[in-house]
Amino acid sequence: MYLNNHTYYSLRYGTFSEKELIALAQHNGVTTLVLTDINNTSACLNFTRLLEKTSIKAVIGIDFRNNHQQLYVGIARNNDGFAELNKFLSEHLHEKKDFPDRAPSFQNAVVIYPLERVMEMELLRFRESEYIGISTASLRKLPFTKYIKMTDHLIILQTVTFRNKRDFNAHRLLRAIDLNTLLSKLPIEQQGQPDQIMKPVAALKKDFIEYDFIISNTNRLLDSCSIDFNFNDQQLTQNQQIYSDSVTEDLQLLKKLCQQGIAYRYSQETPTITARVKKEIDLIVRKNFVAYFLINWEICRYAREKGYFYVGRGSGANSIIAYLLRITEVDPIELDLYFERFINDYRTSPPDFDIDFSWDDREDITRFIFERFDHVALLANYNTFQYRAVIRELGKVFGLPKSEIDKLTRVDIHNTALDQIQQLVVKYSHLIQGMPNYISIHAGGILITEKPIHYYSATNLPPKGYPTVQFDMHIAEDAGIHKFDILAQRGLGKIRDAIEIIKYNQPQAALKNIHENVNSFKEDPAINQMISQAKCIGCFYVESPAMRMLLTKLKTHDYLGLVAASSVIRPGVAQSGMMREYITRTRYPEKRKEAHPILAQIMPDTHGIMVYQEDVIKVAHYYAKLDLAEADVLRRAMSGKYRSREEFKRLEQKYYTNCKQNGYPITESKEIWNQIKSFAGYAFAKGHSASYAVESYQSLYLKKYFPLEYMTATLNNGGGFYSPEIYIHEAKMCGGTVEPPCINNSHFHTIIKGTVIFLGLGYLKELEKRTARAIIESRNFNGAYRSFDNFIERVPISIETLSTLIRINAFRFTGIDRYTLLWQAHLKLEKKKTNPQSQLFSVHKNPITIPKLSTTALEHAFEQMELLGFPLCSHFDLLETAPTTQNGKLEMEQQVHKHITVYGYLVNLKNTRTSNKKVMQFATMLDHRGSFFDLVLFPQVVSRVRFRGSGIYRVTGKVITEFDFISIQVTQLEKMNYIQDPRYAEQNPQTSQRIEKQEKLKTRRLGKHKDTKFHIN
Repeated sequence: MYLNNHTYYSLRYGTFSEKELIALAQHNGVTTLVLTDINNTSACLNFTRLLEKTSIKAVIGIDFRNNHQQLYVGIARNNDGFAELNKFLSEHLHEKKDFPDRAPSFQNAVVIYPLERVMEMELLRFRESEYIGISTASLRKLPFTKYIKMTDHLIILQTVTFRNKRDFNAHRLLRAIDLNTLLSKLPIEQQGQPDQIMKPVAALKKDFIEYDFIISNTNRLLDSCSIDFNFNDQQLTQNQQIYSDSVTEDLQLLKKLCQQGIAYRYSQETPTITARVKKEIDLIVRKNFVAYFLINWEICRYAREKGYFYVGRGSGANSIIAYLLRITEVDPIELDLYFERFINDYRTSPPDFDIDFSWDDREDITRFIFERFDHVALLANYNTFQYRAVIRELGKVFGLPKSEIDKLTRVDIHNTALDQIQQLVVKYSHLIQGMPNYISIHAGGILITEKPIHYYSATNLPPKGYPTVQFDMHIAEDAGIHKFDILAQRGLGKIRDAIEIIKYNQPQAALKNIHENVNSFKEDPAINQMISQAKCIGCFYVESPAMRMLLTKLKTHDYLGLVAASSVIRPGVAQSGMMREYITRTRYPEKRKEAHPILAQIMPDTHGIMVYQEDVIKVAHYYAKLDLAEADVLRRAMSGKYRSREEFKRLEQKYYTNCKQNGYPITESKEIWNQIKSFAGYAFAKGHSASYAVESYQSLYLKKYFPLEYMTATLNNGGGFYSPEIYIHEAKMCGGTVEPPCINNSHFHTIIKGTVIFLGLGYLKELEKRTARAIIESRNFNGAYRSFDNFIERVPISIETLSTLIRINAFRFTGIDRYTLLWQAHLKLEKKKTNPQSQLFSVHKNPITIPKLSTTALEHAFEQMELLGFPLCSHFDLLETAPTTQNGKLEMEQQVHKHITVYGYLVNLKNTRTSNKKVMQFATMLDHRGSFFDLVLFPQVVSRVRFRGSGIYRVTGKVITEFDFISIQVTQLEKMNYIQDPRYAEQNPQTSQRIEKQEKLKTRRLGKHKDTKFHIN
């Protein structure tokens, strides 16, 4: 009876989920339920899936509206009709055009026009598939219209958007948020009607008792509609089924590629390899995943053809087939990877392949996929309303001042000091929190389906320019559509660019092939020493303070150790308390006998400790005797992909039952289960960790043997964990000289010449890209700039931009002081952008006499801090008062368990919470020699001292050590003052001008009101 029902996927309009809509229908005796969200199909698949578990029949469609004014409702008679509706909706969403007043003719869908629209358009003729929708409100008008005679075309169209008054209030607030208007100014036509609620079917029929033919028409229409996406067939996959022309050809191609891969990967084929390949192929065929593997192979083949670097990871890295097809770089034979983590008879989805490409190569890979395959779309992601954001939005809707809104973001809902409006803001913020706000794009998910994408969903067309479905990964998996993860990372860009830089900077260097020599990298003592000493700044996945600490504690010195460390660092292991135990058993072999005998037997490589996802599956299967199907549920739980915890809870109960039957002590069983739970959402598959470790070794090789080229590539790819300043520091520690931008040497990106690194013009935030491009193009076509005047003649530039270049000392090749050049610039250019015409001959200009001026090194440092964000000299050179001690990392190592005072420059600060929710901090510093050292601030210290931004601090505390990792347990902390900016000295001729500019910048940042307050959380 209800043909127009909305959920909160009618974005910023509806107020409850599809699950709540179903519960509402069950409560009111609905036997067939139609979902028709406004210009959206996000909920349709999940709505259908959920209704299969009930006695209610599912029907789906779309409520088509222009500017939230209803035109008509389209309802699919079947799956093909749903595809027609999706195609029609998508066309208008892509082109951002209004829907026509009259819907097109659909072959497998019906269109319902509200009576009011029919009367407005004065429609007289209707197709067989077109109906006039009558609501209880419009029922009173019907007898007085000519449409009362069109008995075959009249049906019930009662809209459901709310459950109660609270929902209606939330709806009005959402509409005000959407229109960015005050609630008091919300137009009536932009709101639903308060009577758009669902009442019992019997009551609805009673309203139409005098028009039983309308009830009959409605029932007949609902009976003619059905939708089915085969959710009950868990083995079904909706992905593209055939890669070539037939299933037989696909299998032949897969076997051929495997044979080629064996020849490429191994010196000879062994029985172990043959058996593993056969076992995997048999299961891949049985599970119908052949095309899935071949599509991944095709993507990687194209990448290799284009010279793109990539890394295949995920559970698919446990597969020898993936290794042979060069999707991954991990040998499962070498690592003895657990086959059942990759795939098993109970697994319903294909193995995960997360394929990383360089951040600037992924766009072309995406383009290739859309052009190469027929039915492709990006996967969507739901961005939901977050509590504090809703507070701010509702505060604006109610017209509250910013100061009150700021205060409301920090109060408790039960705060009795709030006035009525403030209480409403807090109350409805909690209600709206978690509702979908808008649809965005999944980080890397691409769908390649057997049927056209519109069979499943309408599509949006975001700025990326690729069609994007309106559902997320959870719904996709439920429907049997398994995404291809095409991701981006900067680490690969660093490796790729470093190789190119080495080729031009050291053309005679013996550079090893980065892909074919990974095994030699793993066995290189110099590289392994870097790992054991945690000297890995700039290297993929191993440079962070936490990883530096772990590598030091583990004394990691080989590939397998790094593979383990890549997973041990994850929160699951750390939170379970097993990170410390793993370090203990690694460093002290005698402790390994404390492991449970069964666990030690299951996981000998990790000393009886769960480190990888497959370890958890092994424990569940061999220790608790859960079958592999149940272990697969654990896998989904660990990867964060489960939809609810219901199955997880059932497994927990069975786990304890089985443990009891096996005679295990309850304390032991609880401890192991708690370790399993701690892995949820965080654990890595071993193959995934191994893929990361391979990339780490590749970057470590480049860092070890070509450090300056590698650090240059790091700077050009956005750095990594740290800021660019730290990578510049690291380049200096590796023997390089780092120069500020130079108009005769710098490109837009950073370059290296010999051992001198020239920062790119792109580091100057105040320099426009087009000006930088003009500088480089003129130099490329006409040669180096011969003088300051020559530069001005050749490059159209404003006085402001020219001043920036002068201040950063980009004209130092002239030998003329910066101040002199600034005087000349102001005399030679008007204070506006100029566009000089190209001159055939240079014009002789009489020299201008300017007072003798000079710039100090300290002034250069402060200019660099302003223009680059950091100085190129040591921060210690800028201290107002010299340090009272020369202690550093070296002295800390000599004074373990003693109190010490050290001066250090703050590199990184991490806030965390103890088990009792108190704040503690970990900090990474640089000493005066450039060595890293670490601080620990416990809650009682954090409560009385705190860091105040970047700078040098005087640190006092006790030197402590844990597994040879040395740090200072801080007791006192004091930020040191830098010298007064010498550019503002009274005798400096630029002082007055700079103060004026700084005031302008300050006014621009803070706005017009000088009393504006900023709160830092």
